[in-house]
Amino acid sequence: MTSATIFAAAESEGADGPISLPAALSVAAPAKLSARPRENLVHSLHDEVLARLRDFIVEGNLDPGARVPERLLCDRFGISRTPLREALKVLASEGLIDLLPNRGARVRRIGEREIVELFDVMGGLEALAGRLACERISDEAYAEIERLHHEMYGCYLRRDLHGYFACNQAIHDRIVQAADNAPLSATYTSFAGRLRRARYSANLDANRDRWGEAMREHEEILDALRRRAGAELSDILFRHLRNKRKAAADREAAVPVPSEIAAGESA
Repeated sequence: MTSATIFAAAESEGADGPISLPAALSVAAPAKLSARPRENLVHSLHDEVLARLRDFIVEGNLDPGARVPERLLCDRFGISRTPLREALKVLASEGLIDLLPNRGARVRRIGEREIVELFDVMGGLEALAGRLACERISDEAYAEIERLHHEMYGCYLRRDLHGYFACNQAIHDRIVQAADNAPLSATYTSFAGRLRRARYSANLDANRDRWGEAMREHEEILDALRRRAGAELSDILFRHLRNKRKAAADREAAVPVPSEIAAGESA
């Protein structure tokens, strides 16, 4: 609002008499100031719905190949279908779900062979990231990774898999960031979402203590990064992903294929 408009408002007659200059200012300001908080509120709601839905799927509440029950999830999260469907679009771009034309969405099922191949690619990317990170990481960035490691260890001791996995993924992301290589980061991000659920489920391997193995491997990762031992960290990260690959592939193979998918594959 211009100064001329404000002074005109100050001199005009209101319902209860003349409007003073301070009153005119108070009338003019809210229209401009209230927009940003609303934008922030909508943005934070979107982020919250997206994060909760991502965790819900990653943590195995829906089997691979299962339909996404929109009505049930709207009731669970206390939201309408519009923010839910917006979040589903993001998860589809991350590779966690498949959007079905006019039929909702389905949790993406990754075949055993695809899991093996994807984990090998991720292992190569993280191995390169580890080598580069040892050349370029700052003391502050290392300290943040060390803090996350100790927080993750606390979650491991409490058997808090949700908290453990959040810290675990943050550590891997920080190592890639420390590599300071834009093409590497972009490639890593494009694969990370597709394997997020498989990486989580690998910790649930009942045949061996994969969770404990992963924690010990992270101790090795932190030690090599602290010493800036690039070649050593590269080998550890690749082996870390290889070990997780076997557990993830076994878990995926153990989940029955939904009947409608099986019928489609046999047709």
